[in-house]
This record gives sequence, C-alpha cells and structure tokens, in this order.
Amino acid sequence: MRRLRLSRRSVITSTAVVVAAAVGVPAGAAAFGSQDQAERAIKGGAAKNVILLIGDGMGDSEITLARDYTVGAAGRLNMDKFPLTGAYTTYAVDKNKKPDYVTDSAASGSGWATGQKTVNGRISKTPDTNKAVPTILELAQRNGYATGSVTTAELTDATPAVLASHVTDRGCQGPADMAKCAVDTIGKGGPGSIAEQSVNHKVDVLLGGGKQRFDQKITEGRYKGLTVTEQARKLGYQVVTDAKSLRDVKSVKGGKPVLGLFAPGNVPVEWTGKLAAVGGTDAQRCVTDNPKRPAGTPALDEQAKKAIQLLEDKQRSARGHSKGKGFFLQIEGASIDKQDHAADPCGQIGETAAFDRAVKVARDYAAKHPDTLVVTTADHGHSSQIVPLDANPPGLSSTLVTNEGGKLKVNYSTNTPGQSQEHTGVQVRIAAQGPQAYRVLGVTDQTELFTTIRTALRLR
Repeated sequence: MRRLRLSRRSVITSTAVVVAAAVGVPAGAAAFGSQDQAERAIKGGAAKNVILLIGDGMGDSEITLARDYTVGAAGRLNMDKFPLTGAYTTYAVDKNKKPDYVTDSAASGSGWATGQKTVNGRISKTPDTNKAVPTILELAQRNGYATGSVTTAELTDATPAVLASHVTDRGCQGPADMAKCAVDTIGKGGPGSIAEQSVNHKVDVLLGGGKQRFDQKITEGRYKGLTVTEQARKLGYQVVTDAKSLRDVKSVKGGKPVLGLFAPGNVPVEWTGKLAAVGGTDAQRCVTDNPKRPAGTPALDEQAKKAIQLLEDKQRSARGHSKGKGFFLQIEGASIDKQDHAADPCGQIGETAAFDRAVKVARDYAAKHPDTLVVTTADHGHSSQIVPLDANPPGLSSTLVTNEGGKLKVNYSTNTPGQSQEHTGVQVRIAAQGPQAYRVLGVTDQTELFTTIRTALRLR
C-alpha cells in the first residue's frame, strides 16, 4: 500500500475545513474566507491579549431574532463569523454543590470569572463556605496585565461585578445597599460594596452605567464621608460622564485609570417599540433612535474601541515593567437580558445589534493583532422564541416587520403575563478566534472558559 506523506500545513488545513464544516460554514469559504484564521485558532500557544464579550441572556433564540430582523435569515452577524464555535452548559449549584439547573447572572459570571460554580445571587464566592475565590481579572493584574470592564448595565451589576468584587449577594452594589452582606461590610472587616471594591482594585478601565451607586456615601473605613466617586478620584481615577469626555481621555499612563459613568442606572437602550402583549401586537417596525436615550451617551462599540486603545496605550508605556504583556478586557451587552425580561423585542434586538458592533471592534483589532484571543458567548439562555405567524401562544407576543420585509412573531411565555420573564437553563453558544480558541469546540461548561483564558495568558 502506498503511504501518503502530509505536510503539517496540509493537516492543519484539513482540520480547518472539517471545523468549518462542523460549524456550518461552506468548506470552500473556510469560515467566511478566514482559513488562515481558523488555522491559527486550531493551534495552541499563548495570547498577548484577551477580549471576552458577554451577551447577557443572549441564547440562540436571541441571536436568531436579531439576525432575522437586521440582516435577514440568510445573512450573518459579526458574531456568526468566528472560525470556531461550540456550546457550553450554564447551570449553577446549591450550597451542597448539587445542580441548580437555571442560573442567574451572578452565579454564571462567577463560573467563568473563577472557574468554580456557586449559588445564584453570589458574586465570586464559594457556594458552601462563602469564601472569596480569585478571579481571572485579579490573576491578570497580579501577572502584570492591564485590565478593563465595559458594560451597558450598572458597573455594579452582576456580570461586571464578578471580575473585581466578592460579595454574598449581588444586590450589595453600593455602600447603602449592604443589608444582605453584613460579613462583607468594612466595619466587619470585609471589603465593602461592589462599587467600593471595583475602584479599590484599580481596574484600569471601568465604563458603564451605575452613577447612582458611585454617588452613595461611604459610611465606614478610610474613605468614610466621601462618595465612591470621590474615593475613585482619591485613588487617581479620571472620571468621565459622556461620549465627549471619554473621547478626550488620552491614556491611562502614569497609573491614572478611567471610570466612565454614563447613566444613573443602566445605560438607556438604543431601540424602542411596542412591548409584547397578550394576544399579540399589530405588525411593527422598531424605532432605532430611542428618544429617551440622552444625547452624548456613548455606544457600546465606541466604549469598546476606547477601552482597547487605553489598555494598549498603558501596556505600551509600561513595556519595561510588564515585559511585553498585554491586556484582559470584558465587554458586556447587558440589556439583551433586561429587555428579554421586559418582553420588549425591539429593545432586545437593538441591544443585540449594538453588542454585535462591539464584536466587530474586537475582531477588527484581532485581525491586526493575531496574538489576541477573542471569545463571544452568553451567561445564560432567555425567554424569547420565534413562532409561526398563525400561532396563538398563551403568553406575550409581538409581530415584527423585518428589514428584509418579512413578518416575524416573537413569543415570551416563561412567566405569567405581567411578571418578569425568566431565564432558561439551556446551553448557549460560545465562539472564539486566536490562541487557545480550539478549547471552545464541542460541549464544554462555563467554568472551562476560566481555564481557557488562564491558559491563553499563562497566568500563575
């Protein structure tokens, strides 16, 4: 029998085509014309930078709904164009470490932030002993990486909180919100609220909403009598509150981190429209310029681009000390989830589209810096479902007229009408490119994302 000799490149190329086929990409296109990108992703190696993008509540239904409405059923979003795609499980645990099949954002975020599962409502602490568990951001800081967190929620909300804080209950966002976290108060020897911990960690870039939490007065400890914003300034933070002041920030050189607070609470959504209703709605087009969104509110992709620039600038100026290390950045599209809870299809689609633009920013950066691992995923599934136009679902529904002129009906039935819609326990998509990206293939668990990032950055 004649033996075939295959070059290393031919083996990798064959693997890339197989992977492309496995994720539904035509072999000839090799992941939308990115065969070289797929080859790099299949290889291991170290990453200089990691950009983690979290679409909160962005399950397959939410992705499909945004795709169908904005680019058409046969179109592709930016998040669809990653060379490697898998799925991961999202369940939380109870205090006995038994599965709790439907997670909240606190437990799910703690999973990828620490590599350990915990109980719903808890932020980066163990499920049974309530002890703090080191997070991926903390490890990155200790190893000389610049760090950042960007969100459309309050900066003290669960997903950003899991990176730079440890509290018993996710509701303990500011100094005035500590009723459920007695052991975490400064007076009891704890680290304080999520807002206080976030700035004490000296995260280089913090951008989002939640000004109302940072405007609360501190009642204990070294900064007693100051607001958390004033504490941040004492710690050297440059505080910005709108798109112009964010653009004007030149760098985080000299140890001057940036705190952006762009709304009292969550950042207002980009799109609006009629909420889903019992019996449905008349066919509607979404309003893509929400009149309740204040002028000067930076879009998520603007924040993402600025965060990357600031983090890169910091590390460029610190090369002698950081030995050429890069950055870790988490970017969250938070209100996909929040509008899903509200059964607001237009708000939900608009936030998914905004998140997708941030995905493009990350992928464009990685195209020029192939030593960057980019991962996009969700923290849990949610309630929206695309159903036939002639269906009469028992919950809330709305009919939309998509950008390609078709009609689409979306249904919300995970809770009684009038109540907040609920998360679901479904597995969700995870996709990646860059060093160690192959780790997302197949069905993994949320906690394995921690290991992927830690391995990529070679964190001790």
